Amino acid sequence: MAAACPATAVPVWLSEDDLSCIICQGLLDWPTTLPCGHSFCLRCLDGLWSTKRAGVDGCPWSCPICRKGATTKPVLHKNPLLQDLVDKYRQAALELEAGPEPQPVPAPRSLCRPTPPQVTVQKSTTKIIQELTEMAGQLVDVAKSLQTQRPSLGSGLDNTLGILHTDSSSEEEFSLDSPKPVTFSSSQKKIQEILQNLEEIQEKLQGSVSWRETPREQIRDMTSSLCLLPDQRLPRKASHFPLWAISPTFDLRSISCNLEVSNNCRRVTVAHGLHSYPWSPERFSISQVLCSQALSSGKKYWEVDTRNCRHWAVGVASWGMKRDGMLGRTMDSWCIEWKGPGQFSAWAMMKKTDLHSGLPEVVGVWLDLDLGKLAFSVAGQERLLYECAVSSSSPLHPAFWLYGLSPGNYLEIKQLNT
Repeated sequence: MAAACPATAVPVWLSEDDLSCIICQGLLDWPTTLPCGHSFCLRCLDGLWSTKRAGVDGCPWSCPICRKGATTKPVLHKNPLLQDLVDKYRQAALELEAGPEPQPVPAPRSLCRPTPPQVTVQKSTTKIIQELTEMAGQLVDVAKSLQTQRPSLGSGLDNTLGILHTDSSSEEEFSLDSPKPVTFSSSQKKIQEILQNLEEIQEKLQGSVSWRETPREQIRDMTSSLCLLPDQRLPRKASHFPLWAISPTFDLRSISCNLEVSNNCRRVTVAHGLHSYPWSPERFSISQVLCSQALSSGKKYWEVDTRNCRHWAVGVASWGMKRDGMLGRTMDSWCIEWKGPGQFSAWAMMKKTDLHSGLPEVVGVWLDLDLGKLAFSVAGQERLLYECAVSSSSPLHPAFWLYGLSPGNYLEIKQLNT
């Protein structure tokens, strides 16, 4: 049996996500690998440790992802294998940006020198997109033609047979076989919908063809499309969230008399009776409560355990939200709301959006105030439940609503390592 050639190349597909640093969100630069196996830019990791000397659980040199670490600062070394991969990836991206060069006449193939498959696949993908764009354009023309032919067809029947009566309000026509009216309005609307969908597909395909102008951005879009949050500046994996994790606490000034909180102010429960809290104009009249933390800038992430509450709403609101208003039904509050199977929805700008998902046992809430984005996910999974834009002239607070029908039901803000 012939031995395998030592120079045989094996094609491996890598995305920028595989070689990125979660701290700076860019390609690894002078990568260093911790004993736990996670890798970061040496400068990013050293800088993070310098700004967070308190560490986690008494470990000032913990890993930003898994939070493992030693009590003494480890010596950081460059990982030459990762650096080599990053350099090759960067070179490949530059070659894509420059565009394909004229290829010489290929020499006879050798088992030891296979043709690199990546460039060939990229060319064929571009060609396919161009062909799809042309096909979409042809379909748009056909749909427009059908749309314009519909009125002329009715006119011809009317002039020839004299049995067609068209009324602008009813949009009814008579068929040739029977004087029974046949309604074409639904067909006309269907054609219009198809035309709009085709035009949207055509625009997206045309945008995809322009990948040569900004190849690195195109690569980022392609690799991040399956991730939890679509925006490139948002974390791409659930394991990245601990960098911005907080553990808010409920504010006793705003809590409704129908609710009570635990000693650590992270569990709120539907009370068995009304509490005699001191009167305050900041107290909600229904079973709602805000957290004390006022969030005005940066990125924040927290998690809420909903497994012990039958009906709830989780979101954010400004401190100025009306105390007799309901979460999500005001212009300064946003939330997702669970009332039971088939009754899952989101509320933003006083508008309801039905969500087709099962009960999320632990809800992850991601708030990026720099981008003005709010997103809800299933904690621990890369599954987005809902995302919307938020805007407020004042800081936002984590907000909660427990329906006061089932005493003992509670929501709990999870204690996250920060």
